[in-house]
Amino acid sequence: MTKYLSDLKIGETSTVLGFDTSRVDDQEFATDLEDRLLEIGFEEGLDVEILHQGPIGGDPIAVKIGTMTVALRKMEAAAIILGDGQ
Repeated sequence: MTKYLSDLKIGETSTVLGFDTSRVDDQEFATDLEDRLLEIGFEEGLDVEILHQGPIGGDPIAVKIGTMTVALRKMEAAAIILGDGQ
């Protein structure tokens, strides 16, 4: 079963395997999404950890990737494919 960043709970970690922008409802937005995620540091093989989720629908989420903390919408997180966590 494929796991996505949007599936993780606070405190869970996993490893970035790739991207699947077809899961994003707004395909116009999805067109450049993979490039934007790579630019902010979501590279294959890096570990990620969910630090915080917003109070309303869990949006946005705070994600630790390497030494950085970034905020993502759940829609963006749904496009990040994960492997086995730690």
